[in-house]
Amino acid sequence: MADFDYDLFVIGAGSGGVRASRIAASHGAKVAVAEEFRVGGTCVIRGCVPKKLLVYASHFAHSLHDAPTYGWTLEGASFDWSKLRDFVASDVDRLERAYTSTLDSNKVEHFHERATVAGPNTVRLASGREITAKTILIAVGAWPVMPDFAGVEHCITSNEVFHLPELPKRVVIQGAGYIALEFAGVFNALGSQVTVVNRSDKILRGYDHDLTDRLLPILQARGIEFGFNRPIRQVEKQADGSLLVHAGEGEPIAADVVLVATGRRPKTDGLGLDNVGITLGSNGEIPVDEYNATACASIYAVGDVTDRVQLTPVAIREGHAFADTVFGQTPRTTAYDHIPSAVFTQPPIGAVGLTEHEARAQFPEVKVFKSDFRPMQNMFSEVAERGYYKLVVDGQSDRVLGVHMLSPDAPEILQAAAIAVKAGLTKAQFDATVALHPSMAEELVLMR
Repeated sequence: MADFDYDLFVIGAGSGGVRASRIAASHGAKVAVAEEFRVGGTCVIRGCVPKKLLVYASHFAHSLHDAPTYGWTLEGASFDWSKLRDFVASDVDRLERAYTSTLDSNKVEHFHERATVAGPNTVRLASGREITAKTILIAVGAWPVMPDFAGVEHCITSNEVFHLPELPKRVVIQGAGYIALEFAGVFNALGSQVTVVNRSDKILRGYDHDLTDRLLPILQARGIEFGFNRPIRQVEKQADGSLLVHAGEGEPIAADVVLVATGRRPKTDGLGLDNVGITLGSNGEIPVDEYNATACASIYAVGDVTDRVQLTPVAIREGHAFADTVFGQTPRTTAYDHIPSAVFTQPPIGAVGLTEHEARAQFPEVKVFKSDFRPMQNMFSEVAERGYYKLVVDGQSDRVLGVHMLSPDAPEILQAAAIAVKAGLTKAQFDATVALHPSMAEELVLMR
């Protein structure tokens, strides 16, 4: 290994890259990592962590509205976007320092500049310096996709939404996936007028239809407007700085901010992979095998850049497995079945395993158990929102194939249910478990 500057050079210091760097270093490798933006990656810097903080703040807005029912009298309550924005930014700074400290404590050298692939064992930094490594790991993640329409330069993505100078009075959001609907809920709760426009008539593609069919009217009742089959055609900037959104065939929509959330694409443009014979996939992803190896023997890739499952915990698992395989002499792969996921809409969704539609396509006999209930905490609200849980079960083996939940705190409850699904537990074993009362979680073991 003395022939190379490093045993491992990682391009990208997000969750997957940092985990791979730390574990490889713990196995004795000499490691360096390059990051062109900020250490921590999408999730920590401009994704799930700061977004979840905004979700918490928006939950408080709902609680504030219900305060009189709880017995509280509040006078002069007001909201200051700049204080929330700056607090979120300060916590992101804290997390970046923590991630950087992790690299330092594991003696991982880091370069704060862009790096590209110059050869099978060579990376080139933006400064022009070339560095050699026996193994190169690409963990640069993904980037928001921007559609091609007139005036798109007036729009923002989830990258910029955390830095708005003020809370917009009117927000138009294009897209109906998890990013679009989570921000729709945040802005709606904080007082903005929110309109969601989408090219189809569906929301949250890939989630169980029973959940999404129930979620949509709840979001509408909360005041979020939806324009289905109305993709944005043009955005015009007005003389006063506001925006006019032409979506589909309907009337133009006035807005102060237009947020585009139509998906994310692996960030492989200009990475130099053609220099080493790596052919990208149809979405720009890096094809890899089960051990995260690319077509070039010395180069690996993990995380969103491979476009397998774009979730932070998955990237972490892949990075760890890569380091154990290549530097720990313990070959490991990542299992992609039974991955739990959540959508922090208001109320949120939690899901693991097969949807009913997927299960019926794979199993000859499927049983479905449902619970439609009003969560106790919603008794304090004038809006009678209901919760909904669903178990999808193999009718022959009684094994629970999927758990799908729509209710307050559904993601917090789901993690334990995901363990049960991963372990292959049966509906009878769910039923044999004593209910925890009074709680929403008890509905999981009371469905008959």
